Amino acid sequence: MAIKVLYNPTMFRILSLKRRWAIFFLIIGFGGAIRFFWLSPPALPFDKPLSTILLDRQGALLGAHIASDQQWRFPPIENVPDKFATCLTQFEDKRFYEHRGVDLLAIARAIKLNLQHGKVISGGSTLTMQVIRLSRGNPQRTLLEKLKEVMLALRLELHHNKQEILKLYATHAPFGGNIVGLETASWRYFGRSPEQLSWAESATLAVLPNSPALIHPGRARLALKKKRDALLKKLRDQTYLDPLSYQLAIEEPLPDKPQALPRLAPHLLDTLSAKSRLFRKTHRFMTTLDKSLQQETSQIIRLHAEKLRLQGIYNSAALIIDNRSFTVKAYVGNARDQQTGQEGYAIDLIQRPRSTGSTLKPLLFAHMIQAGEILPETLVADVPVRYAGFRPQNYDRQYRGAVRAKEALARSLNIPAANMLSQYGVGRFQDNLKSMGMSSLHRPPKNYGLTLILGGAEGTLWDITQLYANLARLAGLPRQERMNNWLKPTLLQQQKATALKPVSLSPASAWMSLQALLEVTRPGTDGYWKKFSSSQKIAWKTGTSFGQRDAWAIGVTPSYTVGVWVGNASGAGVAELTGVKTAAPVLFDIFNRLRASSDNEAGWFKKPQWAMKTIQLCKNDGYLAVNGCRSVSYDIPNGSFFDKVSPYHRRLHLDTTGRWQVHNRCEPVSKMQHRSWFILPPDQAYYYQQHHANYRNTPPFRPDCLSPGSVSSSSNPISVIYPTQGAQIYIPIKLDGKSGKVVFRAIHREPETRLFWHIDQQFMGSTQTFHQLAVWLKAGKHILTLVDEANYQQTRTFTILPTANPDTTTASLSSEIP
Repeated sequence: MAIKVLYNPTMFRILSLKRRWAIFFLIIGFGGAIRFFWLSPPALPFDKPLSTILLDRQGALLGAHIASDQQWRFPPIENVPDKFATCLTQFEDKRFYEHRGVDLLAIARAIKLNLQHGKVISGGSTLTMQVIRLSRGNPQRTLLEKLKEVMLALRLELHHNKQEILKLYATHAPFGGNIVGLETASWRYFGRSPEQLSWAESATLAVLPNSPALIHPGRARLALKKKRDALLKKLRDQTYLDPLSYQLAIEEPLPDKPQALPRLAPHLLDTLSAKSRLFRKTHRFMTTLDKSLQQETSQIIRLHAEKLRLQGIYNSAALIIDNRSFTVKAYVGNARDQQTGQEGYAIDLIQRPRSTGSTLKPLLFAHMIQAGEILPETLVADVPVRYAGFRPQNYDRQYRGAVRAKEALARSLNIPAANMLSQYGVGRFQDNLKSMGMSSLHRPPKNYGLTLILGGAEGTLWDITQLYANLARLAGLPRQERMNNWLKPTLLQQQKATALKPVSLSPASAWMSLQALLEVTRPGTDGYWKKFSSSQKIAWKTGTSFGQRDAWAIGVTPSYTVGVWVGNASGAGVAELTGVKTAAPVLFDIFNRLRASSDNEAGWFKKPQWAMKTIQLCKNDGYLAVNGCRSVSYDIPNGSFFDKVSPYHRRLHLDTTGRWQVHNRCEPVSKMQHRSWFILPPDQAYYYQQHHANYRNTPPFRPDCLSPGSVSSSSNPISVIYPTQGAQIYIPIKLDGKSGKVVFRAIHREPETRLFWHIDQQFMGSTQTFHQLAVWLKAGKHILTLVDEANYQQTRTFTILPTANPDTTTASLSSEIP
């Protein structure tokens, strides 16, 4: 009707106004539909599930997950390699770059061939039409379906360029079995990326979608080779290949059955896939990993895992961070990638929180240096101590009286570490750790207490390695650069290292901490590594959790930070599971591999002299020089306000022989000699002199100088080792039903001096040389008073608690081993 009206104006005039408008809108609507049809891109419902793939920094495949429909269908590729594009267009659509979606010459040729043979031999489809067909699920071939493909192909060419159409084809074309897409086929058949394929390999994949079943091993292999070689000959005739390249290409064998895809970082792939929502359902993860380094690190982990398995230790993990780029270079989440029992091999242990052992001690050391509370040379007490029911012990059950802070760190001594954290503050240190990126400290500080420094907290291998990498990056900072924030390393190329909280340390304090960690004894070397100029300098630290459940080893060089964890995913403890015995050998094997592969490995961090100032310290104790002590020059961070003068150096007044102390009431000043003397508290001195034969006790006062009130109380020679002030003591019940004794212990600067013991003002006995006393006491508060022959006194208040079994809170973390 509308067409007749258009060609007959008289009829249009006699129509009613209502019908005129109807015809008008019909014409407009039809025209708009045609315009919309041609100007809008056709729908391409490529909505089938995709595989998730993991690539290294150079695009090498590290692993893949099959799609949910059990097809190996890799995500869309970025570019189609020139070799494959040439092979494909020469085989499927030689006028691809000339037509606009439909090749009329190809269709005419197909019609002719089909009529000659009396059946369908050629469809005349272009690559563009094949993309349309793939997007519609390969429907049955009919004339109507072919017309639809023609129309949609024309529309597709209006909205996509040739490269985009090639990418669509290369991504969704079938390549035999459950292999879909060029990239998938390249890795499954040839074990490398499409960009690395030869001409023969590219030709094989170009002809394969035309007959995907030809790739089946042992079936129609000759037909596939004939197709490939015919295409190679065509490429030679078209001068894409020279004669020599052609001869070499046709000699290349066909691929056998599809190869297994790499599984070099399966735990990382699982972790990223599980977090796909955070990555907007990403299926292609371009990582910063180095394939070669990943392979060799995995091999090192596996070799050690086989030995450890014999000891009942099943799991291990390793992480390598490049300190300069702050990217991850290797990520081995477990010793194996396949579950064989209850060993927990499927767990990514880099991301699992575990007891930190001693690994946090260097961070406390660095922050205390920065705060001006200690220096590496400062003496820290190492004597028996108890904190509100918590009694730390050193791994060797020994006491050293007083030890330099750097030695306490290198030897991983627990008592000095607990004393240092008590001085610094648990909440303050917890805030420092969280600002550096430790993400597992969810409890309030009082719940951790001093055990925070000895393994009472949990941390992931990712977080712990990140903490050390930040120290390394800060320590190696050139003068002209600044590091304003702590960094979180990145795994993915499309991401940058994440800036965290502002930096709380200076390059100098970080450098001093790493210097101290150079002195950690390496397994099996006894320090001999220092005697060889070729030895690699590594600042490293171990840690072992309570109950021997976790073993750690973290190492740092200017270029890399390596973290290793060894243990059982189940949490089962093993007697031989220690940082030194199990994790450290893995760490040093990895560093040996890193050194072998690095052409520009820096020797060691350059001392940041520009960030340091010089002060004078007493050589004996590492405090500010005072009272004539022998002093040395020492560099400390510019921002450190270390102002602690030596508490251990006193000026003594001696007689002319130097054997006796005197004072002005018993000796003329003119006859005195004055000396600076290094004096530790009696309890520290008792243990200190066992390790330092040159320690000299103070000379005693001459007998005529010991009149009452003539000697200052500040020189009290008595020290109570046990109990500590305010201690709460549990007395277990013995098998006979009776309560046990409490053993008190004290030290006198002059061991041969007799001590008199009083409890609640009642005399209990006396001791000489070895000052220990065992007594029965009732529950309640008591006062212990010690008096020596010179009337010096020491007093302690303590409480006996009425219980048969010690509360578990009094147990020490004595299993903390370096």
